[in-house]
Formats: sequence, structure tokens, C-alpha cells
Amino acid sequence: MGTKKNVTFSDIAEYTHFSKTTISRYFNNPDSLTLENQQIIADALEKLNYKENKVARILANGKTEFIGVIVPDLYHHYYSEMLNQILASYEKFGYKFLVFIGNEHEETERCYIQELMAYKIEGLIIMSHTIPSRELASLQIPVVTIEREDEFVSSVNTDNYMGGYQATSLLAWHKCDILIHINSPTAKSVPSYGRLQGFLDLCEERQLNYKTYVREMGHSFESTYDVLFSIVEELEQEYQGMKKGIFISNDTHANVLLNILFRKYGFLPDDYLIIGFDNSPISREAVMPISTIGQQINTIAGEAVSLLVDQMTERKKRRPHLQEKPVHKIITPILLRRETTEKESGYAEAF
Repeated sequence: MGTKKNVTFSDIAEYTHFSKTTISRYFNNPDSLTLENQQIIADALEKLNYKENKVARILANGKTEFIGVIVPDLYHHYYSEMLNQILASYEKFGYKFLVFIGNEHEETERCYIQELMAYKIEGLIIMSHTIPSRELASLQIPVVTIEREDEFVSSVNTDNYMGGYQATSLLAWHKCDILIHINSPTAKSVPSYGRLQGFLDLCEERQLNYKTYVREMGHSFESTYDVLFSIVEELEQEYQGMKKGIFISNDTHANVLLNILFRKYGFLPDDYLIIGFDNSPISREAVMPISTIGQQINTIAGEAVSLLVDQMTERKKRRPHLQEKPVHKIITPILLRRETTEKESGYAEAF
């Protein structure tokens, strides 16, 4: 049985009566052809059962269809779910992803970026916080960030201030005696600082009793557990018998806090109400479903990839119109009331 011959540019040119140069332009610079001629060639590819040689195409035009991604860690469920949604965008956009985990090591992440640039990535999505956006903007490729400092590059973020305000409002509605916010040290230039600011503003506006715990949590279950265990001990000494409404900065940490209380009491005591942030899978999978401020992770991921692809596509045109200023998109969060705040009222949303 003979080997089936690969379809070449010459075959396509003969079939369509176009030159090989025109066929090459279809693959490498389709914007230079009329829509009618693009359709003729597309129909021919289908008729001839053409299978594209990706390696040859990369060698011909230098476009790899690779996007680089750098995440801080995969311990926090928010990052792992965001990465999952970004990778799932391949079916829609056709770009492949090269992923590095930075673990907040600045020089390591610079090495990763150099490695990605050596692979001729066409764009970069950054979720880690170490490298300033001014430096990222100098890379000469499109860059989109998610939930980090973004003055000089495009970004997609949640409205963190609204989310912080919503979370605190829910705890205030439950008439807690003391409102607590637990967070890691966060610069004001980082979008998630809005969670703390929303908490503080509502407490001040309504003249509520509150306290903040800003502690370095680390990037592992063990380090987070130790820090939160010490905070629980402080809370039980200072606010014994008082109804404590705790807004904690993400669902991963909220789940660790819930674990600490379950290990100590076997249940969530009535004087504790807990709300997290993100609506990552752990908020639904926890031993008790956790109330949370839902970042629309699928929407954020989709918007980030779409924004990046738009910028990459524009650069491939014969006369590209490059953006003069970064584009910043803000996604509205959603309050999700579950059992860690609603066990008294019996009201809880399943998702």
C-alpha cells in the first residue's frame, strides 16, 4: 500500500490557479489577501485534505503560536483554577502555552522570561508579582497581567474594592460583635489591596468594631496553618464569647482556617462566621461550603487571553495600529452566601 503524498503549496497553487507566493501569503499574512481569495484557498485546503506542517510554518514566518504564562504558585487554588481556564482557551484561540511557576523569586522569574523569549513566544500572561510592569512593558511583545501591579501593561482584574465591601457588608448584616480581616502584606498598587480598603471603609462608615491581621502566610499549607492557628488563639483570648465575623483574603486560607476550627471543636462554633474570596473550587469542596466573593475566574481568563490575542493579531498586520496606552478591564465580583455565614438563617447558595 503506497504512502499518501503530503499536499504542498504547489498543489494548492495548481488547484486554485494562484501563485505559490499568494498561497504563502494566505498562511503568513492573510490580511494581505481579499476575503474572497482567502475563502477560495480555505475551500481548497479542505478539498485537498491539507495537513499543515507546523514546524515548517514556524521556520517560515517565525510565529510559534506560543503564549508564555508565569504563575506565583499552584498552592493557592485561585491560581491553579485560573491556569486551568487559560489552558482551556486553546480550543477557541488555537494558541499553546508554556507555563512556569515563579514562587515569588524575582531573578528566577527573569530567567524564565528569557527562556520563554528564546522560544519566540508571541505574548505573555503574568500573574506573579515580582517583576515591575515597567520592566514587563519593555519586552517588545504583548503582555497582559491578572491581579497584580499593572501601570504600564494591559490587565484584567476583579473589582476587589467592591468584593471587600460586599464581604464586610454580609458580616455586618449578621450583627457580628467584631469584624476581622486577615490578609497578607499587599502594596497599594496591587489590585487585591482593594479587599482591605473595602473592609476598612465599610467599618469606618458604619462605626463598627474591627481588627485587621496582616501577616505573611507563605506558600504552603504548613506555613499558612501555623500563622492562622496563632491568630485563632489570639481571637479566642481577646474576643471570647463574642460573635466574630472573619473576612479572609482568599478561599485557600479560608479553608485552612475552617480546618483549624473543625480540628479543635469538631464543628464550626456559632460565634464564628467566615467568608473568603475567589470562589475557587476549594470553597465548594471544603468540609463545610465556604461563603465567598466570587471572582468570575472563567471570565477573567477568557478576557485576558482574548485581550492578548487581539494585540498579537494586530502586530501581524501589514500596517498594525499598536495601542498607545494599556487596556485595563475590571470584572464585577459576585457574593456567594454559603454555610459558613448562613447556618443560622438556613439560607445558602449551592454554588
